[in-house]
Amino acid sequence: MNLHFIAIGGSAMHNLALALHHKGYKVTGSDDAIFEPSKSKLEKDGLLPSAIGWFPEKITKKLDAVILGMHAKSDNPELLKATELGIKIYSYPEFLFEQSKNKTRVVIGGSHGKTTITSMILHVLHYNGKEIDFMVGAQLEGFTNMVHLTEENDFILLEGDEYLSSPIDRRPKFHLYKPNIALLSGIAWDHINVFPTYENYVEQFEIFVDSIVSGGILVFNEEDLELKRIADTTTNQIRKHGYTTPEYSIEDGITILNTPEGELPIELFGAHNLNNLAGAKWICQHMGVDEDDFYEAISTFKGASKRLEKIAEKNSSIVYKDFAHSPSKVTATTTAVKNQYADKKVVACLELHTYSSLTPEFLKEYKNSLDNADEAIVFFSSEALKIKKLPPISEEQIFEAFGKSDLKVYTNPEDFQSHLKNMEYTNKVLLLMSSGNYGGLNFDEINSWI
Repeated sequence: MNLHFIAIGGSAMHNLALALHHKGYKVTGSDDAIFEPSKSKLEKDGLLPSAIGWFPEKITKKLDAVILGMHAKSDNPELLKATELGIKIYSYPEFLFEQSKNKTRVVIGGSHGKTTITSMILHVLHYNGKEIDFMVGAQLEGFTNMVHLTEENDFILLEGDEYLSSPIDRRPKFHLYKPNIALLSGIAWDHINVFPTYENYVEQFEIFVDSIVSGGILVFNEEDLELKRIADTTTNQIRKHGYTTPEYSIEDGITILNTPEGELPIELFGAHNLNNLAGAKWICQHMGVDEDDFYEAISTFKGASKRLEKIAEKNSSIVYKDFAHSPSKVTATTTAVKNQYADKKVVACLELHTYSSLTPEFLKEYKNSLDNADEAIVFFSSEALKIKKLPPISEEQIFEAFGKSDLKVYTNPEDFQSHLKNMEYTNKVLLLMSSGNYGGLNFDEINSWI
């Protein structure tokens, strides 16, 4: 096939483009901005556009299809040209479904933990020499590209995002995959710019469960009461397997998992990650991995990139970076770090960076989310508010929302970075939670501060 990617530089889009190129497809693309690591990876395989921008002349009847990324706008000139010429236009998830129609589709969804669970499953299968197709939203150690597509593999593992499919397809991505095997990790209201009410957001997961192929399997976290309700009330003819957080202990900063074969030290920590592990085990067993083989493999799993990733350690000081930004993730991550390092002071820094987190009416969802930190810092940029065309937020609103009397709030990147640079790090764990970079924080410099 001859394919053209509109917005080829996106993290998911460039990985799909590379996977299809490796599969033998002819791939071209455009974008108005391409950053690392997408830029280098596309350049290495000869897929980097020769010029930045949109070029309608690239869209001709020689194309079999166009794949449209979320970064593009609905009035994109290349999209308009493709529409005019009657060329088939796919969203990213639509094309993935086309590539997996004849495979067993395993889809991992949920408001939190889906990248970690997908990465765990992929790690275990890779460790046990089982070849599958896949799409994962984060970089995983030992893998170059996070999309892999073949003709011969029986299974495809897909991370099921509930965000929109494309600028012209407002359906959540995970509605399009029609899984044979599905996992849901939990529900916590997110993406309020798209799903303005909690009820509207929950409805997307009900639709997802109903989209599971008849006779298929739903694995779900039965500690989440909303999820349990959905599983109990669906009329879809599927098998259902609930899972709960397994028993574990912490000894000298190491998490010990209780298994049928005895105690197993693992690299992961935090109740939320142990819960993720329980879900991943169920899925791996449905994909043909024995329980013993799962435990052997998972003991070597160090986590997905940016998910509780240790970026510095010196003497009694440790620094973690985590992608957490929604209230439930912030609570789980902060609690996990405090429980793991009960003998150290935990300094938790949260950047309010996403559309939801910068919306005044959503801020109240963060109530008590940083309570388990010994010291809590919130950073947000007034520039980010302007870019997202959101109303201003005052420091008073932040204090009131989080409900932590000793909370520190920074809006200036230089002041925030100066605080971190001059902080006393002895016997402390610094936890940096954000999907951004705190207004330009150089994470590589942190090791010299501690």
